[in-house]
This record gives sequence, structure tokens and C-alpha cells, in this order.
Amino acid sequence: MNLDRVLNSGQLLKLLQTAVAQAKEAVLITSAQLELPGPEILFVNPAFCEMTGYSQAEIIGKTPRILQGPRSDRAMLQRLREALAEGETFSGETVNYRKDRSEYYVEWDISPVRAEDGRVVYFLSIQRNITARKAAEQQLQDAFTQIEKSRADLLAILDELNIGTAMADEQGRIVFLNRVAKGIFARRESSNRPWRELFNFSHEDTALLDGVVRRSPTERVKISVHVDRADGHRFSLEVDVKDDPRDRRGKIFFFYDVTVVDDLRRLLGERVQFHDLIGKSEAMQTVYKRIRDIARVDATVLIEGETGTGKELVARAIHFSSQRKDKPFVAVNCAGLTESLLSSQLFGHKRGAFTGAIDDQRGLFEAANGGTLLLDEIGDIPMPVQNQLLRVLQEREIVRLGETLPRKIDVRILAATHRNLSEEVAAGRFRSDLFYRIRVARLGLPPLRQRREDIPALAASFLGQFSAASGKRVSEMSQEALRFLMDYDWPGNVRELRSAIEFTLIHCAGTVIQADDLPPEVFPMADVIPGDPLMDERSRFLQALDRSRGNRAQAARLLGISRATLYRRLADLKIDPESH
Repeated sequence: MNLDRVLNSGQLLKLLQTAVAQAKEAVLITSAQLELPGPEILFVNPAFCEMTGYSQAEIIGKTPRILQGPRSDRAMLQRLREALAEGETFSGETVNYRKDRSEYYVEWDISPVRAEDGRVVYFLSIQRNITARKAAEQQLQDAFTQIEKSRADLLAILDELNIGTAMADEQGRIVFLNRVAKGIFARRESSNRPWRELFNFSHEDTALLDGVVRRSPTERVKISVHVDRADGHRFSLEVDVKDDPRDRRGKIFFFYDVTVVDDLRRLLGERVQFHDLIGKSEAMQTVYKRIRDIARVDATVLIEGETGTGKELVARAIHFSSQRKDKPFVAVNCAGLTESLLSSQLFGHKRGAFTGAIDDQRGLFEAANGGTLLLDEIGDIPMPVQNQLLRVLQEREIVRLGETLPRKIDVRILAATHRNLSEEVAAGRFRSDLFYRIRVARLGLPPLRQRREDIPALAASFLGQFSAASGKRVSEMSQEALRFLMDYDWPGNVRELRSAIEFTLIHCAGTVIQADDLPPEVFPMADVIPGDPLMDERSRFLQALDRSRGNRAQAARLLGISRATLYRRLADLKIDPESH
């Protein structure tokens, strides 16, 4: 069932939060840093804390190495690192160590979380404490050697552990299903039918499991399959195959229900990022839903929002979510272009149509044919070009400058503006008929100040991009720096935040961004000591040191200068900061 059809975005977000908090499986999210000291733990849920004995405050910022110990499987951990370096998913189990250094067995699935450009930005790990299961498996090994006398005990163990079990004879016919397996496959009794017919697997999953059955016991691996039942229920399963200890020609199938794990992984992966847009706020979840709805139709769309809110990213998300995704996406900024230049860009021109037109040139409408054309800042289009654009929308054809014959086009038009077009129409600066033509579907983007909860994720994303590009090993931000980012109103929205993070990375001298690395505009004006013409410079510097109790970084912020300038002026003014 598609949850989007029955729940709104706010309900989905609450569902995700509840699922993470109440999940029995431990959830761990780390950074994608693989070089020493290794990935940093960014998030754990309550189940993880209960399993390990560490509080969130004790584990956040550490590396998963804190859980390893003498009996951890080093060879398997090396295979894990190699798989993650290749961007692959990995499943395994090993011995881990709690805070009190007691041992427990853990089984985990680690998946890379990718950005739209394919880069791995996080690793998502779903972990399960299988200490009881490992003990039970040992009991199973003993039980199968005496299966006739301990059959009742065996069934109780399997049912208690919620492990589906099926046994097949040497001909592949099912001779036994336990209660859990019957529930998964909706079978009342085993019917002596071949397992290939009895299990509700797809052709691909059946072929995959058949390959596992044919391998030797040392070459078999656990595989993931799905069961789609006639009643609409879908199960995600992990299947393990063992030889029957009484007759190795027979096989025993163990089915582990990981449906909740798959649903949780899907919710975590889908809700934080959508194409190049980042945000988990309710406002952004609404935007994601609107994009999906709009992408299903081919109507003209007006995208409205303040400068820097990401209107072009929304346009790209609409295009790449639509049926036109394999065709061109072309964007043109209409602001600041003259009438003749804009007309030539949009519609093309014939050689000799105007001075400098030395060759025939096709326009952006033709370049985007079959795909999508974004007219950014459409509110700045001159009135004569508005007339031409209206005809294009009505007739679905363009005429190159200098020509008379029209050319048919198949282009979806997306328009974006930071202006209030209703006011522009009322003032006579924008054609009302064009306005209603482009406003078939509408999508408004919230300013960043209305979705402050998205600032940490956006800042982390930009920090990762700029750190990789610059080669600087900066991956953290202090709580004080983050507080200033959260409190600032961001009149330039996401674009201003992006520039602020780039500024910060340039000025950061360590591996953790501090508040004094941030650009000065993010600090409240009330914190800055104004330049009083009646107060000399020495007095202003002394007042800043007194107010900051000798904290030179804070004193620099109060004065609105950098730390380097503060140190230089303190030396020039012969002020000893240690005495304040």
C-alpha cells in the first residue's frame, strides 16, 4: 500500500519519528568518512542505547570502534570496510561490547545513503541483538541430532524467536512448516508440494534461492526475498538454507521477517532528501508531495518563493520526476536581459535578423524540445516578449527572429519568480492572460526562517561538499556555531546559508567549526559594540574584553572584526588580554 495516498506529509513525518523511537531494532546513522579515525556516529535511537548501555550523549560523535573488542570478527570488519568503500550494502554479525564491556552478538545491515549526484553522504545501519538467537541456534544444532525426541522443544524455540522454518526432503518437497512459516506463506498445512511452488516468491527470487540451495554449505549466503500474498500483505524476508543433519540431501529453510526494518530504512531514506532538495520539516514534506503530484501531469507550473529558496532545484525535481526526465532540461534567467537578446535566446534567429547575427541560431525552446524549459524570474520579462510567450503557450509553436514560418515545439514550461505577479498584473507590468496561462499549477517555497529545523541538515550537506572540494578535513560544527546559524533569519535563504558555510570553511583553522569562524552578519546586532565617536579605540577594545571576560574570540565578535585583526590591534594599542 502507498502510504502517501492515505496519509498527509505531516502524518508521515510523525509516523517516521514514532517508528524510529519505538522500533525494536537499533538504528545507527554515521558519516561517510572511512579514513581513520573512521565514520562518526551522528544518530542513534533509544533501542540502540538500550542494547549498548550508552546514552545518546555518550555515543554521539564517537566512532563505531567504541563497540569493538577482543572477540570482534576482524576479518568480517575488513570486508565491511571494503564493501562500504565501494558504496555497497553489507550485512554481517559479530561480537560487540556494551559500555560495561559485557559481550553481545549483533546482526546488522549497513546501507549507503546517497545524494542525488550519487555520492555517499551517510551510512544507515539497522542492528539487532541476536545473543538469544545465537544461543538458540546452538540449541538447534543439538536438537536436530535428537529431532525425534525434542521436536516439541524445537517448535517452541522457533516460534518464540519468530523464525519461520520449512523442511524439504531430498526431492525438494516440503514436509514441514512451523507456525511462523505458515503465517508468512498463508498455508494451513504443508502439502507435500515442491518448495518452488509452495513459496510465494517471484521468478527472480525463486531462481536466486535455487542457486543457494545448489551450493555447498560453505558457499551459501543469506539472501533477501519478498513475498506478495493474495490478501495484499507484503513480507520482506531473509532466507538461510542449511542441510538436514539426518540426510544432507534434504534442506532446512529459515525465514527471518525483516519487513519492519525495510519499511524503516525506506522512510529514513526518503524523507530527508528529495532529488537535490534537503529538509525534513513539515513544510518541505509538503513541497515534496506537491512536486510528486505536479510531476504526474504535464501542466505549466508557477514556482514562487523568495530569492535563494531553491526554485531552480524544485524545477529540476519536477522535471526528473516526470515522464520527460530522459529529455533535456533547460533553464534561462530572464532577469537583466534586453528585449532583443531575450527573444533571440528563447526563440532563435535567422542569419542577418539583426546586427551580429552571422549564422542561423536555434533558441532555447527548440533546445528543450521534448523536455522542460524553466523561465526563471519570469516577472522581469519585457512586455513585447510576454506577447510572444503568450502565443507560444497558446499555439505550441515558435517563430525565429527574421523568419515568418512557425516551428512546432513540444516543451513543458516551468516559470519561477520572487515577485508577487498578482501585484505586477494590477500595476500593468505583467499581462493578466499570460499570468493565468502560467499559473495552471502553483508551488510556493517556504523561506528558510520558516523551516529552521532543516538548517543543521543543510549546513552539514554544504560542509561535506566544500570540505571534499577544498581538501580540508572539517566535518563538525560546534553547538555554539550551530546556535547562531539557527537564530539568524537568513534573508538570502538557502543560497545565503550555502555562502556562509563556504566562508566559514575558508576561515576555519581547525577540524571543528567554531562560532568565530562564521561570517559577522549572523551575529545579533545587539551583541556588537557600536563605534561611539566619543569613545576612543582603546576604550572600545577594553570594553569588549571586559564584556567577554577575556575571551578573545567573543571580543572580536563584539567588535565586528576577525580574531587576526583583534590580535594585531591589541598589540598596537599595547593591551595585555591576559589582564582582563
